[in-house]
Amino acid sequence: MSSAARNLRPGVDAAPEVAIDGRRRRSQDSRARIVQAMLELVREGGVSPSAELVAARAEVGLRTVFRHFKDLDSLYSEMSAVITTELMALVHTPFKGESWRERVLELVERRGWAYEKIAPFKRASEVHRHQSPSLAVDNAKMVEISREILRAQLPAELAKDRIRFEAMDLLLSFDAWNRLRRDQDLSPKRATEVLQVVLAGLLDAPVKD
Repeated sequence: MSSAARNLRPGVDAAPEVAIDGRRRRSQDSRARIVQAMLELVREGGVSPSAELVAARAEVGLRTVFRHFKDLDSLYSEMSAVITTELMALVHTPFKGESWRERVLELVERRGWAYEKIAPFKRASEVHRHQSPSLAVDNAKMVEISREILRAQLPAELAKDRIRFEAMDLLLSFDAWNRLRRDQDLSPKRATEVLQVVLAGLLDAPVKD
């Protein structure tokens, strides 16, 4: 068919493309609703929402959930991406402290703020991490990034002090924060104070040879 003939019948040729674009948009919309439903259920405290609950919240069929995600591990990978996004935003936020000591103590406040935001997602990921290769990989990456952030703020001799570095890394972990907040029932302010006191003691101790 000549180009002139095609120009006389634009609707005929455009119709299949319009239909494909429409299906693609509906598919993308369904996927976004499923991810949002998953995040909402986890944020509300459900560490392991079922595919049925996700489908009901997203207002899609169960088959639609599994058409977009081979299994729930894929959904948890999306949840892990939310955790990573929140923590990486914190990574790029400039420190207020001028000295290295002030910046290390500031890490407690910064991480406490982030941990409060990601706590429901982090707890859910911990439940499934040992059965989920993707969650395990993502967790390992974030642990290493967190360690590098701490190491970058410390003087070289202190960063090389293996015992103190590992102790500081532990104090700045989600596990330490979660223990103080949930098991010891401390407020964010008091949890921050506790961690900063202990961390300050490690910073001020003599450096070992």
